[in-house]
Amino acid sequence: MAGRLQGKVAIITGAARGQGAAAARRFVAEGALVLLCDVDDDHGEYVTSQLGDAAWYRHLDVADEQAWATTVRDVEQAFGGLDVLVNNAGVMSFTPLVDTSLAEYERVVRINQVGTFLGMRECVPLMKRRGGGSIVNLTTVEGLAGMPWLTAYAASKFAIRGMTKVAAAELGMHGIRVNSVNPGAIDPATAATALGAPVDLGMMGDRVPLGQDAQAEEVANLLLFLASDESSYCTGGEFVAEVGGQQPGPAQPTPQRPYAVPPAPQQPQPMPQPPQGPYYGQQQYLQEQYVQDAPWAAEGVRRAY
Repeated sequence: MAGRLQGKVAIITGAARGQGAAAARRFVAEGALVLLCDVDDDHGEYVTSQLGDAAWYRHLDVADEQAWATTVRDVEQAFGGLDVLVNNAGVMSFTPLVDTSLAEYERVVRINQVGTFLGMRECVPLMKRRGGGSIVNLTTVEGLAGMPWLTAYAASKFAIRGMTKVAAAELGMHGIRVNSVNPGAIDPATAATALGAPVDLGMMGDRVPLGQDAQAEEVANLLLFLASDESSYCTGGEFVAEVGGQQPGPAQPTPQRPYAVPPAPQQPQPMPQPPQGPYYGQQQYLQEQYVQDAPWAAEGVRRAY
């Protein structure tokens, strides 16, 4: 039986860990040829090595215009075209508005917003020559409403939602669908990928109706649907993968949830420390301060959905 992405060629950015890696595994399992892109080469090459001959890894700084042009050119030469782009790469910065430096604001916007813009702009010509395609842009529920301490992050995600709708309106005539996915609270491992440092999000998962944070594999299932022909009448849409926002009060019992695809096995050796640099550098705060002082830690305080 053919997979849901059989014969399709896909690029996934931010694919070295977390949500991007889960999407890469899911896409390969459904028959796609996948190029995993990231700046975290150690993890990216490790994930790719587990996926067999249908996956390749490439170092890609999504904020680098020339790097995108070279990547897309090489994809066309190697595979003859492109069917799916998942703009997943992104970073977060937890900083109060008045303490956010211009440099930090611009760093987040350049990676999240500009990286998504460049990815779409460079990949669309390949999809046009292919006769169509699907672009999936990752945003967040913080890009739907907002959340304290996330000025730069929310701004970049609101912008991605707008670009998604504009691109969908422009590209429909070429058979190219463009949608955004807005995940809610994701498991701590995936959050740490974006933050560049471990963080305890348990207090958030305990107060959502399903009793726990989303798993990367659950979001990957939604990405698979939008990448496949099953979503042929979906474009310009905002798909939310969350469970209704945090509920004030004590933590609720955690229900069991079935998975369409079981979580990937754990890496056999300890993962190395996140590389230092503009993408995965340590944030300028202590985890203890984050947990104690974050606005949502107070009883009865909830995000503004």
